[in-house]
Amino acid sequence: MSDFRQKCIGKANLVGSFASIPHPVAVEVMAQAGLDFLCIDWEHAQISRDMIETMVRAADVHRVPAMVRVPGHAPEAIQAALDSGAQGVLVPRASTAAQVEAAVKACRYPPLGERGVGPGRAAGYGYRIPEYLAGANDRIVVAVQVETAEGLANIDAIAAVDGVDVIFVGPGDLSVSIDAIGPQGADKLNAAIRRIIGATIAHKKVAGIFCASPQPVGQWAAFGASFFILASDTMFLGAGAAPNCAAARDELA
Repeated sequence: MSDFRQKCIGKANLVGSFASIPHPVAVEVMAQAGLDFLCIDWEHAQISRDMIETMVRAADVHRVPAMVRVPGHAPEAIQAALDSGAQGVLVPRASTAAQVEAAVKACRYPPLGERGVGPGRAAGYGYRIPEYLAGANDRIVVAVQVETAEGLANIDAIAAVDGVDVIFVGPGDLSVSIDAIGPQGADKLNAAIRRIIGATIAHKKVAGIFCASPQPVGQWAAFGASFFILASDTMFLGAGAAPNCAAARDELA
C-alpha cells in the first residue's frame, strides 16, 4: 500500500468509496469489492475516535489503503487519523488557501510541516518511529474538499498551495452553496465543477470528485479528474436492498 500516494500524484485512475458504517465487518466487505481505496467518513458518520483505528486496521487486513475524511480543520483530528495508520486525509470545506496551508502543515512532519511525533499505531506504537518518520511525508496523501462558493472563488489560490496532493470536489454541498440544486441548477453546477477541475489541473495537482453513481465517472475522467470516491457503503447497501425487496414482493404478487 506504500505506493498509494505515488499512484495518486501520478494521476492513475483510482476509484474508492466512503466507509460510513462504524464496524470492521463493513470495511472488510467493501475492501474485497475491488476498490482502490476506502475513505472512512469521520465527518458525517457516527464513528468514534477509537473506531477509526479499528476500521483502518480492517482495511489493512485486505491491503486496501484507507484514508479518513476528518470532521473539520483541527490539526488534532488530522493527527489522530494519521496516527491510526491512515494513508491520507480528506479535509472538508476547504475555502481558502490559508486553510489548505494549515492542513498541509498538520499532515507533514518538520521541516515540511508541524505534525507532532507520537507512538501511535502508524509508528508501531513506538517501535518504528524512526522508520515511519523517514517515509511518512512521502507516503501520506493530503486531499482537500472544495465544496463552497468561497472555495470556488479561491480555487486558483487553493490549487497553488505547495504540498496539497488532491483537490476533491464535493458536488452536493457545492450545489447548495452556489444555489445550483436540482435539475434546474445542473448547468451552473457543472460549470463550477469544470472550473475547479480545470484550475487543479493547471496547477499540476490531482483532481478528484464524489460520484453517487458510476455514470459520471467517465465524464469527469475525460475532463481530467483521476481520483473518484464512488457512493458509500450505506448507499450500496440501500441500492442493493431496496430493489431486491421489491423483486421479492413482485414474486409474491
